[in-house]
Amino acid sequence: MSTPAISLSQSSLRCDLVQELLSSQQSLLQAEQSPSANQARLIIMSTKLEIEPLKTLWRSLLDLNIKHLLIDKLSSQAWQLLLDAPLGPDQVSKIAAIKNLSLEAGIEVNYLAEGVAPFIREEGALACFDMDSTLIQVEVIDELAKAAGVGEQVAAVTEAAMRGELDFRESFIQRMATLQGLDESVLADIAANIPLSPGMPDLIAGLKELGFKTAIFSGGFDYFAGQLQQRFGFDQIFANRLDIVDGKVTGKAIGDIVDAQRKAELLEQLAAEYNVPMSSTIAVGDGANDLLMLAKAGMGVAYRAKPIVREQAEFSISTLGLDAVLYLLAQSKDS
Repeated sequence: MSTPAISLSQSSLRCDLVQELLSSQQSLLQAEQSPSANQARLIIMSTKLEIEPLKTLWRSLLDLNIKHLLIDKLSSQAWQLLLDAPLGPDQVSKIAAIKNLSLEAGIEVNYLAEGVAPFIREEGALACFDMDSTLIQVEVIDELAKAAGVGEQVAAVTEAAMRGELDFRESFIQRMATLQGLDESVLADIAANIPLSPGMPDLIAGLKELGFKTAIFSGGFDYFAGQLQQRFGFDQIFANRLDIVDGKVTGKAIGDIVDAQRKAELLEQLAAEYNVPMSSTIAVGDGANDLLMLAKAGMGVAYRAKPIVREQAEFSISTLGLDAVLYLLAQSKDS
């Protein structure tokens, strides 16, 4: 097994954890160089990077036969390991196993091919998000169902749909019907108490600083997506519209249902509208109805996602907050 030469970027020179990990195993080259914007890289993330899990991960990475690494500290929760060359097909195939093993120890590993993150940043770019259980921590339809007295019944159907066990469109129609007669005033009460996903405001602010257009594609409802748009400045929202007559929910939606296919179509539509190549798009979601848009995007990110989504998405964030998407764009943050 070949052992890679190690360099430390200036941002990592005083990182005691890096020194502890490597000092007994590798000779360190204190590099004056800065990370190259176009290098392939591994992004290592954890709520708390600790030495023993890192040693286990390190042994797995040695199996990739990487010849040289530049370790750059992005924050106390993330490092980027810049590679001297992109990984080959055999090496990439090993990453999935490494990701699963490391996640059990609380460390998330993502591989970015050469030029992926910088290309997204340098051109006009677009970031699109699922809303329920992605931008916010709840499924709004479940909250409405609680208010209608059918919470457990609807939540079970929602969970199965998000795991990909039920057709989203059919399950949505079924769940909507249970809301018939719900008073319109409930919407404002629920909207006022919706918990945001950790790091969501910081992520949207960070993406705007990088020049991204932002959009919400939701299988939930435009009333709630509109609230997020007003608070955080999303450029566009697309969501289902509740049919309300005489102050009561009818149990139906107005217009086309925003399902998996519609989300993928909207991603392409907005990319064309903003003259952004698909390779410069990001999509983030958690459920099976997000898989098509994640596959279409230049960077599809599974956020605290159902197993089927985490397994199929190229990138994932399972432990940190939503602002960890910025790490995938090689953005440093204060420790």
